[in-house]
Amino acid sequence: MSKSVLCAVDISNGKIDAPVLKQAAKLADMDGAQLDVVTVLPDFGESWVSGFFKPDFHEKATQEAHDQLVALCEDVLGAERNATIRHVVATGTAYQEILKTAESAGSDLIVIGAHKPDFKDYLLGPNAARVVRHSDVSVYVVR
Repeated sequence: MSKSVLCAVDISNGKIDAPVLKQAAKLADMDGAQLDVVTVLPDFGESWVSGFFKPDFHEKATQEAHDQLVALCEDVLGAERNATIRHVVATGTAYQEILKTAESAGSDLIVIGAHKPDFKDYLLGPNAARVVRHSDVSVYVVR
């Protein structure tokens, strides 16, 4: 029985993660669990790269990502269900931030989509494969 479900989505994919979000909501609702939805923004990498951006770029990007995440959840799940969701925007490497968010939220289930597999990751996308491999909690992969 889950108390907290974390759903990882990529807002840059538009509505491609709608089935992932719907499945996560369904699993959370079955157990009366809290639903958290996370999206991850890439970081700048090398510190010198940040010099090419305006000082408030990260804050604006984070706010825009949050707004898009809220809009996606409301569009897919409805306003009433969206009101109970915790929306999280993280910055860094996708699989690492998903795992960190799951740990800090106390999630006991992660729901993620299997996207864009290439030859080396034939069955799962690279982020889904890494989350499955490194997670301490159960991971539900939506195809």
